[in-house]
Amino acid sequence: MDLIFGDPRWLYHPVRLIGHLISGTERIIRNCLPANKTGERIGGGILVLVVVTVSTGVPAVILSVAYKYFWQLGLALESFWCYQILATKSLKVESDRVYIALKDKGLEAGRKAVSMIVGRDTQNLTEEGVTKAAVETVAENTSDGVIAPLFYMLIGGAVLGFTYKAINTMDSMVGYKNDKYQWFGTAAAKLDDVVNFIPARVSAVLMILAAYLTGMDGKNAACIFRRDRFNHKSPNSAQTEAVMAGALDVQLAGDAWYFGKLHKKPTIGDPVREMELLDIRRSHKLLYGTAMLGLILGIILRILVL
Repeated sequence: MDLIFGDPRWLYHPVRLIGHLISGTERIIRNCLPANKTGERIGGGILVLVVVTVSTGVPAVILSVAYKYFWQLGLALESFWCYQILATKSLKVESDRVYIALKDKGLEAGRKAVSMIVGRDTQNLTEEGVTKAAVETVAENTSDGVIAPLFYMLIGGAVLGFTYKAINTMDSMVGYKNDKYQWFGTAAAKLDDVVNFIPARVSAVLMILAAYLTGMDGKNAACIFRRDRFNHKSPNSAQTEAVMAGALDVQLAGDAWYFGKLHKKPTIGDPVREMELLDIRRSHKLLYGTAMLGLILGIILRILVL
């Protein structure tokens, strides 16, 4: 269903509800607690507790009632929610909009398109910078948007899938090291690091295999993964970015601007060749290859467990 339908804009997505829950809860907490280091750290912890509890509890109760009184409805609803939790096609579609904008409308359109899928400042990016940002997003979200949700749904169905999406969405909304979220976002960021630790590494291994299977530079992907997988402040983000850089024979990461401030970052990969626009579409090959391998692995594990 995910590969066929993606996330059509007319269909209200449950992650938007989680986003509203995060924003509303943050607003209440900030009005109740002092705006200092201790108060914000406590508030961030309360935010995590509330959002995870609600995001897990609500679908758990709904599915429990549905399965109890009409199991076919429960199965249909859980299947639909699992489809919505995955983001394979939407990741491809959103990053492909960057490719189309750059190719057909020029740099300004490309900057605007990539600003919809990244957190960095995009107004001064070059064409190479826009392309790099899109490719990095595909690399990171192959884990966050596909393999990690699949991993948790494999264990606990849609309920645990929503738990993961709540944590990941919190990190994307408050897990910044800036003046506003330096302390408030600590709990969400740390929890996101924990829940993504295993999926990020599984994603990287699957992506290396996908590089070989899709005719890309699998050998270099494995080499750069071993060398550069920790070239990021997050213990997880560079895992798949390193594989992507190696498979494409390009250099990713490096310094970037966030909220008007330059953040110094190490590079990932070697500039065997310059990045080009088609690298966005090449990254889609790794995205889909990794997703298919993740699905096959999940089916095998379920068969073995059952």
